[in-house]
Amino acid sequence: MAVIYLAHRLGFIYQLFHKVEAQSPRHGGEIVADVLRTHNVQFIFTLVGGHISPILVACEKLGLRVVDTRHEATAVFAADAVARLSGTVGVAAVTAGPGLTNTVTAIKNAQMAESPLLLIGGASATLLQGRGALQDIDQLSLFKSLCKFSASVRTVRDIAPVLRRAMAAAQSGTPGPVFVEFPIDILYPYHVVQKELSPKGAPKSVMGRIINWYLQNHLSNLFAGAWEQRDLSPIPIHIPQATTEQVQQCVELLSRARAPIILLGSQATLPPTSAEKLRKTLEAIAVPCFLGGMARGMLGRDSPLHIRQNRRDALKNADLVILAGTVCDFRLSYGRVFNRRSKIIAVNRDQSQLLKNSDMFWKPTIAIQGDVGTFLTKLLKGLKNYSCPPEWIEGLKEGDIKKEQANRKKSNEKTERHLNPLKVLHHVDKLMSEDSIIIADGGDFVGSAAYILRPRGPLCWLDPGAFGTLGVGGGFALGAKLCRPESEVWIIYGDGSLGYSIAEFDTFTRHKTPVIALVGNDACWSQISREQVPMLGSNVACGLSYNDYHVVAEGFGGKGFLLKREDEDSMDSIIQAAQEQSMKGKATLINVLIGKTDFRDGSISV
Repeated sequence: MAVIYLAHRLGFIYQLFHKVEAQSPRHGGEIVADVLRTHNVQFIFTLVGGHISPILVACEKLGLRVVDTRHEATAVFAADAVARLSGTVGVAAVTAGPGLTNTVTAIKNAQMAESPLLLIGGASATLLQGRGALQDIDQLSLFKSLCKFSASVRTVRDIAPVLRRAMAAAQSGTPGPVFVEFPIDILYPYHVVQKELSPKGAPKSVMGRIINWYLQNHLSNLFAGAWEQRDLSPIPIHIPQATTEQVQQCVELLSRARAPIILLGSQATLPPTSAEKLRKTLEAIAVPCFLGGMARGMLGRDSPLHIRQNRRDALKNADLVILAGTVCDFRLSYGRVFNRRSKIIAVNRDQSQLLKNSDMFWKPTIAIQGDVGTFLTKLLKGLKNYSCPPEWIEGLKEGDIKKEQANRKKSNEKTERHLNPLKVLHHVDKLMSEDSIIIADGGDFVGSAAYILRPRGPLCWLDPGAFGTLGVGGGFALGAKLCRPESEVWIIYGDGSLGYSIAEFDTFTRHKTPVIALVGNDACWSQISREQVPMLGSNVACGLSYNDYHVVAEGFGGKGFLLKREDEDSMDSIIQAAQEQSMKGKATLINVLIGKTDFRDGSISV
């Protein structure tokens, strides 16, 4: 009897205390939206699901643009692009279970590309987790190894503090993705959750009353203090910096160098140093640069300091190499490309990336865990009367010119059938607008494009990064066009990679983001085939078809063009027609039938 009395009394107190909450239309999604707006988030990418509807509705009410895609991976790729181009945290929100598992590849790509990104995931109600609820899995375990910070919000009052910590973690140190899980009962209004928890009819048994009391007490805890005023502002972030002594050592090394090189990687584009300030810094240091990843285009299209070709030969002759955010992984043959006599300055925010493979093939003279952009600006301030020998720069540039002349000659060769892909790329490079952003999504055709297409300026090139992920094109282009609506946004697709995101032409149409897709259609996974066939004697699983991708794009509301050998003399007019359609607001796809060349024989595919 005492238990029943206690349950009755607690229930009475509960009803009095939560009368206001029961009548309130407020919900947890509003707090999420408030925090995101306070952190200057402008876009939230999603594929809708009932678990996260309160967040999306609240974001729309506050003026955040909610952009829905046709696949959850695309939502994450779009958030990734926004993070890279805007210097803020990109945000994607997806529903529980399969909605989240569909993002795993994109989140891993963001981790390896060091993109500050917030993934918001729905989840089963707190009381039902582990009990067989719809789409209920252990989501935290799934993302713990992929994200810098993973948390499940357990009460409404915890929404703001957890999100603030997540946003700070995404940007601090080495940036990367973070994950916050929102059980459905944390997001919906009190009266909706109460209705789901309350049993139909008054419980008659002792156990029924105890269970009812437990459920009501749980509900009380979920919403206790929910609407109290809390700090929503950003938590200060931590960015590692080179010490004064380290910078001075590097100044002395560079001052003595006769053949220095800077290898600039994606990390150089991270805040707090703006891309334009970094560009001016590099021009003032006046050391020849090889640019990789997001750093492509940092020096503009025709800079005398930008060396595009013969990197391996240049490294053999260099006496000083500055690895400014560049990692000694497969892209530098794990460090085997360096001259053993070269001095090497390595700068990276991440300790493991800073020293990768230094126990095997190379040794840094100075290793600095710090921000690349800030380091380079400090390095410039410390240099006095240093001038890189002009003959060194001119020699590297001469090699560049010779290689590009050879590429131009190669582009004029006739292929056995269809168009020479190099010729197509040269025409596109000539016609691209000066504010173009290039998205790289593919293997062989895109690998060729990296040699031919010249990004016009800083933050005008996006590729997946070290993970080599296919399928980034639709999402990257969507995020890029939203960030820079006045720019031409080009997706350079292989016909294989196009299959991952061609459905996003529907997204481009609905959200009025008129990008231009250039598809190198050789009816093959050529990056793999070019090695598999001669080595193993079979083209199994590599063959595709010369499909009418331009027709598919039109089916999704875009505009399609077919470019084939018979159109070679009118190639420019077809490319320009696609550009005109884009300016008129149509997402456009140019389906280019290309033949085979030996341009990339021996390139890496594994």
